[in-house]
Amino acid sequence: MKREPTPKEKAVAALELKRPFPGKVPTFELEFQLTEELLGKPMHLSGWDKATASERERMLKENAEIYLEVAERLDYCILMLSYGVPDDNAIVFMTNYIRKLVGDRYLLICHGDATFAIPSGGDMVEFAAAFFERPNEMHEIAKKRVQWALKRGKRLREECGIDGFALCSDYCFNTGPFWSPKMFREFITPYLKELVAGYKEMGAYVIKHTDGNIMPILDQLLECEPHGLHALDCQASDMDIATIKKLAGDKVCLLGGVQCSLLQTGTEEQIVEHCKYVLRHGMPGGGFIYATTNVAFKGLPLERYLLMLEIRDRYGWYDEQGNPCPELMAEFERDS
Repeated sequence: MKREPTPKEKAVAALELKRPFPGKVPTFELEFQLTEELLGKPMHLSGWDKATASERERMLKENAEIYLEVAERLDYCILMLSYGVPDDNAIVFMTNYIRKLVGDRYLLICHGDATFAIPSGGDMVEFAAAFFERPNEMHEIAKKRVQWALKRGKRLREECGIDGFALCSDYCFNTGPFWSPKMFREFITPYLKELVAGYKEMGAYVIKHTDGNIMPILDQLLECEPHGLHALDCQASDMDIATIKKLAGDKVCLLGGVQCSLLQTGTEEQIVEHCKYVLRHGMPGGGFIYATTNVAFKGLPLERYLLMLEIRDRYGWYDEQGNPCPELMAEFERDS
């Protein structure tokens, strides 16, 4: 009897651009913040600073079990250990505990970026000026940050076998990157490339996340060769999953595509059509993991998020040859 692939195996197939397994397209979220709405229990670290060692262990075990319950309920293939996880020691503990409970069933990842990101509004002017006034200093900072991140990554790989890292420094606004492509080439790309290569040398998977319009720097992001690119922020100008799939779908796994703001404010009909559009253009050829364009955030109506997954249940599946749902593609052909 043929064995059903694990969620992790489905994620790996997508990240390695292999032919997808028969069945539903893989899905995940960088964070799922609706555990109380879905399960009746929130992630919690209340009183963490004053808690005893045994109390902290209990909290981490409860949060790890919530991760697993969410993953089973929503059919996630990747667990991003960030929400309800206070520090690296907790990542080590929770990774080992999850593996004790379910073995190697899920791809377990955590934050791991070290490259510069768009700064907060309070220091944006000073930050921007530093690249012009003190470029050597900024290069030195960038170099040290990457060195630190790779040292940390090595520790996490050795102590708990974390499967990968999500690089979550945001580079872009809705209209385009914070840095010009020329400045991005100087201050970001070399360090992102070094960081990705270092993680991959450890045997880890790397998913690069950034919001906004990435089109002016898409070539540079691909040049750095992460396994995956998240979040395909269609709310931003010039961001269309059909275009990105054509330009990058044979080079990198695409993750995301479902517009968070539409899930919150759109009509059900708009959400259904949008989710079908994402599946139509993301699924062909594999190398795609269905998700929102950011996270399932607190305040998002749970029923809207479940509607997004319902469209996956109806249309987001591959046949034995790795071809997308024929009903979905036939409908697309009719609409075209």
